[in-house]
Amino acid sequence: MSLLRWRLNRRLTAAPGGCGTEPIPPNLEAMCGVSRGGGLAARHGLMSAVLSDGRPSIRGVANPTLIDLFAGCGGMTAGFVAEGFEPILAAEWNLHAAGTYAANFGEDHMFWGDIAALAAADIPPAEVVIGGPPCQGFSNLGSKDVHDPRNKLWKEYLRVVAAAKPKIFVIENVQRFRASTEFQMLLAEADGGLLKDYRLEHGVLLAADYGVAQRRPRTIVIGSRVGPVPLPEPSHGRPGSGRQEWQTVRSRIAGLPEQPGSVALPATRTEYFGQEMPGEFKYLDLHLARRPKDKSLLRYDAIPPGGGRFDLPDELMPDCWRNKPTGTTDVMGRMRWDAPSLTIRTEFYKPEKGQYLHPQWDREDPANRVNRPITHLEAALLQDFPEDFLWCGSKIEIARQIGNAVPVGLARAIARLLLPALA
Repeated sequence: MSLLRWRLNRRLTAAPGGCGTEPIPPNLEAMCGVSRGGGLAARHGLMSAVLSDGRPSIRGVANPTLIDLFAGCGGMTAGFVAEGFEPILAAEWNLHAAGTYAANFGEDHMFWGDIAALAAADIPPAEVVIGGPPCQGFSNLGSKDVHDPRNKLWKEYLRVVAAAKPKIFVIENVQRFRASTEFQMLLAEADGGLLKDYRLEHGVLLAADYGVAQRRPRTIVIGSRVGPVPLPEPSHGRPGSGRQEWQTVRSRIAGLPEQPGSVALPATRTEYFGQEMPGEFKYLDLHLARRPKDKSLLRYDAIPPGGGRFDLPDELMPDCWRNKPTGTTDVMGRMRWDAPSLTIRTEFYKPEKGQYLHPQWDREDPANRVNRPITHLEAALLQDFPEDFLWCGSKIEIARQIGNAVPVGLARAIARLLLPALA
């Protein structure tokens, strides 16, 4: 699951124990037709050549150009780049998320700041615009307030679509988005408004149905002005579905050390956009332990795979759960090795927030149990990030980046669907 990276626009000072820098082999530059300090990473083993006019190409035609709005750390971009798309603009307001994006895809095309400050003159034409306006205003965990400022940011998305005039755009959001007033207004824009030239398709896709080891439902809206583009057909399903079986937690995190060696990220600093930040971190840097209290360890030990708070004995049951006999069934939950995980949210390192306990648990042998929540690395792998993805920020910032991201495999399935319509 490794990807080939050109690390561009990086300035890294490595402290002892840091990840250091890795120079680009000169022969790789020659093969890919780029030089240091420019170009784009070739992803998932795809080697870019160049056409006679200098445009990058993977399939003998120019790679489709891509704008990613509310890009976060780049989960959606990672899926599209894996299918040969060329990012030419990304926008993200969070510094550390923008830094992570820049570490993996380049700093030169990332607009770090308020998207409302992105001038129309700075928006290039692009074949595809993608993005997920911040979802907390729509989600079950958010305010569900129609006046929540986060629920207005989709209008900025439409402004960029109007300026870039893509052939296709994709909006990704939480499942509840289709029940919102903003969604109905979005549909109205396709009926004589800003999106009158686009035909919309929309639905809720389950990431597990597209090869992601996670049961994460997401609303997907595809707008096309080059003919109808239906939502992608599932490639995976439950046993007996007639499709490939769902990917499992085991397929992503088996073989990692059961007991992480550190509770802290390396003391490494990097700089993007003229701002210093923690990073860049990779792979086992993110395999971080926690220091739970003894009572928490007793609670973890009582939870079997697929179980949750209702499996706790009375003496270990907190009053807040004892007084709430129904609902929140996944909290203090333990994953199953041979099933997809449930949704990875931003606080996956807190078992009281969801089904985040490590799946290893032997009923007959208490010594063969792993009583801890999943690590940042395990959460990233369940979100389908490549093993050599680079990260910037504090532990909490990186956890937010992971939990807010679009699973890479789901993004890749959507990207693959668009290619024939763009040919």
